[in-house]
Amino acid sequence: MRVFAAALTPFFIAFASPALAQAPDHSAHQQEEQQANPQQPRAHTPKPPAQGAHQPGEEAADPHAGHDMSGMQQADPHAGHDMSGAQQADPHAGHDMSAMQQADPHAGHDMPAMAMPDVQTSADNPGRPPETPPPPAAAGGPVHAADLYFDPSVMAAARQQLRAENGAMRTGAIMIDQLEAAFTDDHDGYAWNAQAWYGGDIHRVWIKTEGEGVIDEEIEDAELQLLYSRAVAPYWDVQAGVRQVYTPAADRTDLVVGVQGLAPYWFEVNAAAFLSTEGELRARAEAEYDLRLTQRLILQPSVEVNLSAEDIPEMEIGAGVTNIELGARLRYEFTRRFAPYVGVEWSAAAGDTRDIIQTAGGDAEETRFLVGVRAWF
Repeated sequence: MRVFAAALTPFFIAFASPALAQAPDHSAHQQEEQQANPQQPRAHTPKPPAQGAHQPGEEAADPHAGHDMSGMQQADPHAGHDMSGAQQADPHAGHDMSAMQQADPHAGHDMPAMAMPDVQTSADNPGRPPETPPPPAAAGGPVHAADLYFDPSVMAAARQQLRAENGAMRTGAIMIDQLEAAFTDDHDGYAWNAQAWYGGDIHRVWIKTEGEGVIDEEIEDAELQLLYSRAVAPYWDVQAGVRQVYTPAADRTDLVVGVQGLAPYWFEVNAAAFLSTEGELRARAEAEYDLRLTQRLILQPSVEVNLSAEDIPEMEIGAGVTNIELGARLRYEFTRRFAPYVGVEWSAAAGDTRDIIQTAGGDAEETRFLVGVRAWF
């Protein structure tokens, strides 16, 4: 047996020598760490595992298992050194950085043309002939090029005639708004309301007339106005002139100032104030509206109010509101220029005028049925 063990001893030594040669020696390293940091406790150096401690296919055992590793913190290489002055050096210290601005990637590019996408137009058509800019002489010369070839005085007269025929021409019209017969319980009568004008778009001369009476009797009242009219807005005219009034009891001549036009929602409005030669001040306001039931059948309601600033006994007029008229006329337009109608109208005296009429034995209120025609030329 001793002979057998002695024979195997060289083999064991040869087998263990490589493993012993590979095991690292940490003693020198531990001495350096101990000198660098004398306060650091000396760590326990575990023995290397024995050769052949585990078999192939098994997990290797933790060499530090069962050891106290709390003192094995990594040594701080800067421990014991004053680091207050060891600030990182500025790599740009001593350099002039004012010129080191970031380069503009669009420098040298025309950017206004890049604001919107290029939209194709007829000018981009490759078949379109090139257009040359107008010559400098195009901005010079006379205002009217025809003056270069014709007598300027002749051309000035031609232009004046053109303006007269197309912009300053004079026109006129005659409008019979009401020409009617009126029927009441007591008597039958008639009435009219017409006007005519002549002029341009701004300045015109107007003639207005209206009145009423009883058939086979004298006219109850009538008036005639001559007015100058000036347009002050697209739908409004200011009018001024004179009025002559006739009644069986007295006549009056008045100075007239008023307005006439088309109010919002297509109400035709006419309002005027009258100052007589006797110093009497009166006023009248009327409005009407065309309600189209069809293209030809039109209902026209109307209202009229008369006022007086003082009593005029000889004309049976009292101060305040003198009378009110309400009417409605239904017309059928065979053409725009000719339309017969039927209607009804109610009128009543008011205030002191009513008292004056009743005292004289007259009727202060009346209802009339109407048949008439409307036309214009």
